[in-house]
Amino acid sequence: MKIAIVKLSALGDIVHAMVALQFVKQVHPKITIDWLVEQGFAGVLQGNPDINQILTVNLKALKNNKTQVFKEIQKVRQYAKNNYDLVIDAQGLTKSAVVSKLLSSNVAGFDQQSIREKLASWFYSKTIAYPYDANTIDRNIAVIVQPLGLEVSEQQIIDKDPFLFYTEEGQDTYEDFFVKDKANIIFVIGSTWPSRNYPKEKYLTVIQGLDANSLIIWGNQQEKQDAEWIAEKTGKATVLPKLNFNQLKALLAKSDLVIGNDTGPTHMAWGVNSASITLFGPTPVSRVYQTAINKVLKSPSKVNPFKLNKNDFSIKEIKESDVIKMAQLLF
Repeated sequence: MKIAIVKLSALGDIVHAMVALQFVKQVHPKITIDWLVEQGFAGVLQGNPDINQILTVNLKALKNNKTQVFKEIQKVRQYAKNNYDLVIDAQGLTKSAVVSKLLSSNVAGFDQQSIREKLASWFYSKTIAYPYDANTIDRNIAVIVQPLGLEVSEQQIIDKDPFLFYTEEGQDTYEDFFVKDKANIIFVIGSTWPSRNYPKEKYLTVIQGLDANSLIIWGNQQEKQDAEWIAEKTGKATVLPKLNFNQLKALLAKSDLVIGNDTGPTHMAWGVNSASITLFGPTPVSRVYQTAINKVLKSPSKVNPFKLNKNDFSIKEIKESDVIKMAQLLF
């Protein structure tokens, strides 16, 4: 059997869906699985032995150049020549549904009650019912495995194998920055929303309160400036250079702990079975699995998963002492 999974973005969502692959392969070891993704995120998928081909599109470019749409459609039609028995739209957006339908007439995805953009479900020949406010990882697994007649238990997810892989180049990166006499802690200080970011002043206090080798990663210039501010103020932190996905996966896999906002790199720690603390403000903690080594701290605000409030800056109310105390228990 040959299937394609369409999960275009974002980083954390891709990670939460990737975990399903190992469970599919355990039951159907000979199944062929291709994955269609935005080209900017292809690196996170690379090296996974459960993926036969990584297929890329550049739909993000259409925001600035609508004439590119024909090029992208032609690209997807070329991919359709792989003759997929089934395409699974794990994204649940209208654009991902259209892409899925271009790949095959046999498409599975969430039903209208389980999806944000209800129009997307019109493109599916098979639909999966799963509550929209359920755990994000459970939802991502369900939409991939249920069309194949499979079920995955909570214990299977907790006992998962790591599924983000890196090459020797990534190993060189962590060897350059890690130390042997202290815990190596990665700090993820940015995200896509300002309200999801724990204040830099509080990260500074946390770093000062930990006896560790603190390494700060960043994804844009503002995050880099904030990281440099923290490093300068504390003298106990190192701002890492810009990392590619291979380097980032290696760094997270070998770290003793990852502390960060509700964002992709923090979720990647779960994907490599590293200890983590995810800080939540305006988003629900149901986005992650809490385990013996993967913990969360949530601000006191109430979150409506059906309508997130980007003006909820309550993450700043999480006490630095609580982060420090939890971190000391994990490394």
